[in-house]
Amino acid sequence: YIMICFAGIPFVVAYNVIAAVFRGLGDSRTPMYFVGIACVLNIALDYLLIGGFSMGAAGAALGTIIAQTVSVILSLMWIKVNNGRSGNGTGTDNGRSGNGTGIHFCKGDLVPDKEIISGFVRIGLPIACQDGFIQVSFLVITAIANSRGVEIAAAVGIVEKIITFLFLVPSSMLSTISSAGAQAVGAEMYDRARKILFTGMAIAVSIGAVYAVSFQFIADDVMSAFTDNADVIRYGSQYLRAYIIDAVLASVHFCFSGYFSCIGMSIWSFIHNAISIVCARIPGAYLASKLFPDTLYPMGLAAPAGSLISALICIGVYIYIQRTTRFGEK
Repeated sequence: YIMICFAGIPFVVAYNVIAAVFRGLGDSRTPMYFVGIACVLNIALDYLLIGGFSMGAAGAALGTIIAQTVSVILSLMWIKVNNGRSGNGTGTDNGRSGNGTGIHFCKGDLVPDKEIISGFVRIGLPIACQDGFIQVSFLVITAIANSRGVEIAAAVGIVEKIITFLFLVPSSMLSTISSAGAQAVGAEMYDRARKILFTGMAIAVSIGAVYAVSFQFIADDVMSAFTDNADVIRYGSQYLRAYIIDAVLASVHFCFSGYFSCIGMSIWSFIHNAISIVCARIPGAYLASKLFPDTLYPMGLAAPAGSLISALICIGVYIYIQRTTRFGEK
């Protein structure tokens, strides 16, 4: 499964690059349509390859790669077709008419540009390290949970999937602030970039607060939708009620991370995440597993504790940036 999926990494990278270009142009719908097509195709291929051809895990991996490849091909075809309809560029949107994207691709674009590459590395490398750090912390916490027994391991696994789904809100807001904020910064509209930050944060925190409150009452019902094992439901509900508090705190530092990226200071996103993981998430989960072996609630608080540290660091860095750099200008 891993070998086949790794073969599809170039297509994952290609799709993400194309989607990022569309978001940079202010169009987040088009890449959503293509990934939606890929998801439907992936499900259909799973039924065909796993069920029809009995290929097992290899079939699941192959279906994923084919779906990703199709999404990239469709994206490139859409760009070509729409640019073909853009005429002479005499319409709206700064010379782009009709549905033309203004994106033109040729062989010369494949020649490496040192300046562009250095910009990618300067902004992208800290983000990549940050995401890698976060995934490693999840693996460590999963290993800690696995050492506590089958029921606890199952409970943590289910909750992590639920949290991943619920955290689509702050993670998408991070991308939105990064893209829209970068447009404002590029136009030297720094006040607008700050408004984008706090508007996005208000939306994400509000939705996170709804999650945090409502799941205190529906955690058992949500866990029951995934399993009928009473111990897994009990442990999962404990873990979920504590972990869901992170939906509020994570919304704060996610949005700040998007802002730091749009002003070219993504290194701060890596720093605050690294500190929170090393100082709170991993040691907090480990200590909770040792000191409270009969409940998962304290272990679930490790994530909000880490996010609290991140949020405080982000607030401090933001104040410093506003006072000492041009990004604090009106």
